[in-house]
Amino acid sequence: MTVRKNLIRLSLISIRRILVLAGLMVSVICCTGKNKIPDETPTRGKIKIGVDESYKPIMDAEIQTFTKEYPNAEITPLYKPEYDVISDFINDSVRIIVTNNQLTEDQVEYLRKQLIVVRNVTFAYDALAFIINKENNDTLLSYNTIQDIFHSKITSWKEINPESKLGNISVVFDHSGSGNVRYFKQKFDITGDLPDNFYAVNSNPEVIEHISRNINHLGIISVNWISDKNDSLSLSFINKIKVVAVSRPYLDESTYYRPLQGSIYDKSYPFTREVYLVSRETFTGLGSGFIAWAAGEKGQKIVLKSGLVPATMPIRLIQIANQ
Repeated sequence: MTVRKNLIRLSLISIRRILVLAGLMVSVICCTGKNKIPDETPTRGKIKIGVDESYKPIMDAEIQTFTKEYPNAEITPLYKPEYDVISDFINDSVRIIVTNNQLTEDQVEYLRKQLIVVRNVTFAYDALAFIINKENNDTLLSYNTIQDIFHSKITSWKEINPESKLGNISVVFDHSGSGNVRYFKQKFDITGDLPDNFYAVNSNPEVIEHISRNINHLGIISVNWISDKNDSLSLSFINKIKVVAVSRPYLDESTYYRPLQGSIYDKSYPFTREVYLVSRETFTGLGSGFIAWAAGEKGQKIVLKSGLVPATMPIRLIQIANQ
């Protein structure tokens, strides 16, 4: 009988201990759940994003405005040439990238095998501008002339304008891994190396500085660097060079277009392209929140102000008649 009482007593003690421990665990869980703030949400957290260097001006503006509106969000842009941006994305160094080049089918399939679904959002429309020295008066180039320059059929300014006093043409672009050059190689069906008179520097600003000092050179830059008429850096660049007007392909070459918003929008300027926000996020994190915001009303207003063309909001073209 005594043994039985002792067993009952021990059982009651064990049950009490279990109930106490369970109560403590519930209290901890409740308190933790009540006060815990998620590490990352669409408006909170820290991320790095890869950005094609061509889009530094506009992405600086987008990130600055977004993080001002959401002070618990920290977005660090890594500005690199296109090749490195996409490489970082494939290797999971960044979850979000800004580029004008879509991933290849092989790259998408490689990520799919890792259970990563790539999502593209067209964010803006951009253009590639040709720039020349301020002392160069050949400000009109036909589409066919530019194509012939890329194929080495035209190598001097005199072949463009017999009255020109300039010498051989040197073409300067931003980087050997540049999306700017990749664009033209695809457009003009160039599979090998560029001609010997094509030279790479390190960035779009370096192209501008180089052209400002060399009268025979022709530069290629993203228009994003010179399109914001309210930005002091953009104005300082545009004051150093001239922007070439280009005719449309296979049409009347008496009409030329500069890479302005209207001609980018209706594609009368022939060298336009889409700008993508690309995500590999597997949850709705800060990257997804930033993409949604940038493609929304506030983000698209920044695109419009920057001189590019918004992709997700309607715009109105106003034609001003010359008196």
